[in-house]
Amino acid sequence: MTQLTVGQYTLVYNAFSFTLATMAAASIFLWMGRSQVSTSYKTALTISGLVTAIAAYHYFRIFNSWESAYTLRNDALTATGFAFNDAYRYVDWLLTVPLLLIELILVMKLPQSETVSRSFRLGLAAVLMIGLGYPGEIAGDNATRALWGTLSTIPFIYIVWALFKGLGESINRQPENVRGLIKSARLLTFASWGFYPLVYMLPYTGLSGGAVTTGVQIGYTFADIISKVGLGILVYNIAVRKSAAERDEPFAGNRPIAA
Repeated sequence: MTQLTVGQYTLVYNAFSFTLATMAAASIFLWMGRSQVSTSYKTALTISGLVTAIAAYHYFRIFNSWESAYTLRNDALTATGFAFNDAYRYVDWLLTVPLLLIELILVMKLPQSETVSRSFRLGLAAVLMIGLGYPGEIAGDNATRALWGTLSTIPFIYIVWALFKGLGESINRQPENVRGLIKSARLLTFASWGFYPLVYMLPYTGLSGGAVTTGVQIGYTFADIISKVGLGILVYNIAVRKSAAERDEPFAGNRPIAA
């Protein structure tokens, strides 16, 4: 087990606890928000809430695994002998990352054939990206980590191209009052997903031991909140605005208002 200081252990412990609560609260908000949107957008919000619910479950398992791996008693931290199971993250990402792309496509309300085609291609690319990254995450040497990280970058580049080039024309066909939000959602997805490789490369920075473990766990946790909860809130706002526009209702902020 990696040797940690009490401060490092507590920082990661509190980050996991905070993220678990955040994901659970976001799921409740997004599912309750379905009542505020038209039928066409309910599925997008259902999937968005499902993403954060899956993440909440896995953060519960991650939290328990972290707590089981160490014992903190009288300001002394000792390893229990139970290994921390970081594979929960990759199981979570394998499920949620494709769904994050699908919820963005669904809220755009594209023609059915385009929705199915884009969802399949982007979902498959997301699965490949996560699957190729995992062998590097658990590798014991940086060379193997670099190899699998590079392979994982290939589908990531395709996803970036699809978001910015492939969806560009489709975004221009969206109602004017949501184009900015959709572009923000696309940019948020790119920025938050681009942060994961930076965290993945922390072992190359010269840090070691507890500093690397703490940096990786905090970095991935921060990126998860932004990519899942942040995108979910944007998708909710897009759905509410489009619903109001389709009902031809005056709009203020995030809620339709009476004329």
